Amino acid sequence: MVTEVFTRKYCDPHAVRDEKVEATEVIQFAWEGTVREVDACEECKKEHETRYEPLVDYSRPVKKRRVSKKAAAEEKPAPEAAPAE
Repeated sequence: MVTEVFTRKYCDPHAVRDEKVEATEVIQFAWEGTVREVDACEECKKEHETRYEPLVDYSRPVKKRRVSKKAAAEEKPAPEAAPAE
C-alpha cells in the first residue's frame, strides 16, 4: 500500500544540459503576451534576477499601504495650541 507519493521538480535550465538539480524556486517571465513559469534552483534564480528586470504588471494601479488610525496618530503629533497672551 502506498501512503505518500513524492514528486521532485528539477531545475529546467539544468535539465537542458542533462543535469538533475532539484528545483526550489520559480522564475516568472513574459512570453508572447502571457506570463510563464519555469522551475529553477537558487543559483539559476539569482542569475536570472541579475540579468533581467523583475516582471511587474503596470496595468494595475499600485495599492497604497494602509495605516491604522493609531499608527497615524503616533506619526503626526497633535499641533500645539498657541499660548494665550
